[in-house]
Amino acid sequence: MLDPVIFKANDIRGVVSGDHPEWDLDGARNLGAAYVDLLGVTEFVLGRDMRQLGRELSLAFAEGARRAGASVIDIGLSSTDELWFASGWLRLPGVQFTASHNPWNYNGIKFCLADARPVPADFMTRLRDRAAEVEHGSEILGGYREVDALDSYADRLDELVPQRGQRGLKVVVDAGNGMAGHTAIPVLGGRGLDIVGLFLDLDGTFPNHPANPLEPENLVDAQRAVREHGADLALVFDGDADRCFIIDERGEVVDPSVVTAMIAVAELAKHPGSTIVTNTITSRCVAEAVEANGGTIAVSKVGHTYVKALMAATGAVFGGEHSAHYYFRDFWSADTGMLAALHVLELLREGDRPLSELAAVYDGYSRSGEINSTVEDAQACIDAVAQAFSGRGEIDLGDGLSVTNADERWWVNLRPSNTEPLLRLNVEAAHDTQMASLRDEVLALVRR
Repeated sequence: MLDPVIFKANDIRGVVSGDHPEWDLDGARNLGAAYVDLLGVTEFVLGRDMRQLGRELSLAFAEGARRAGASVIDIGLSSTDELWFASGWLRLPGVQFTASHNPWNYNGIKFCLADARPVPADFMTRLRDRAAEVEHGSEILGGYREVDALDSYADRLDELVPQRGQRGLKVVVDAGNGMAGHTAIPVLGGRGLDIVGLFLDLDGTFPNHPANPLEPENLVDAQRAVREHGADLALVFDGDADRCFIIDERGEVVDPSVVTAMIAVAELAKHPGSTIVTNTITSRCVAEAVEANGGTIAVSKVGHTYVKALMAATGAVFGGEHSAHYYFRDFWSADTGMLAALHVLELLREGDRPLSELAAVYDGYSRSGEINSTVEDAQACIDAVAQAFSGRGEIDLGDGLSVTNADERWWVNLRPSNTEPLLRLNVEAAHDTQMASLRDEVLALVRR
């Protein structure tokens, strides 16, 4: 069974338990065979997170792929960025079973080509169509072996960001019962940190809080722990640990755009004049920091497929998104929350000030954060906002609707969700009053 709704723009996400599952083991076998058929894969690396049915679904996928003639290297439990690492390390395409931050009853799949390169833009549509008609062979043709990639993954991250400063740090690590509970200690444990662990046990039912750090209520435990333990910062990961949110010593969230600016400046110090990729709703503070440090900004549509493609096209050294996805050229241009965390830790070690002061150097804007509105006709709402803002700034339709007024230092972006009947609004301005006025004006038009 494969309900077409599970095929999203960049990956697969669907319910696997309860009264109305959207895909099952037979569907996973079909996907494995279709995957091999579409890409002509002869061997690939396979990983999975801790979600329910993860092992069963991944092995069913492997069976379908092996019947289609491909061999499988199974790295078992892994974060998504560990799978990206394995794809680059082994020079093989990769398949990761995960539903990231989705609810506990979901599972899904992310795909990459060899060296963690993104699959083609039309891949998910073709996979959906091929899986609906694929036929299985009766014989297992491809091989199967298991490989432990965790230590090599940790060694690679340590090479990319070696410990430089000697300042002792107390760090809260909130894994949310997700895959950071598998990777954090091997990566961070040898760095002389005083680690306060929260919810490091792997549990795909997420008994403590959903592993979605984009929602403020899921950051409360880490914020409280920072204050109670007098920690220097907290690292909060999503379910598959490819994203990391940073919380400062006051228990306040460091905006991912500010984290992007901090890391971009550090990367430009090592690679002067390089390109940095952001997306259409990244804060202007990043472009200002990059330009001030001799770099060049390239702006992508929102989404990891677009960011990775633009990084490849421009040779960018680093990229960052508002959702706390951070991409590194030295990590096959793939996204890794753990590597971003190491950068922040070492920047903090080398300084003599708290994280809040370090972050404040790069900040200077008021941001709305992403605000979702359920709508029946997304295009009609976008047209209404475009008409209301006509003549008030530069309009761009490359990724939803963007209106930018550089003189007054504000921008508005309104874009439809790829997977839900939602419009997503982001607003940034030079001060709080201006941001709130623009935000409320757009929401009144969208929600009337």
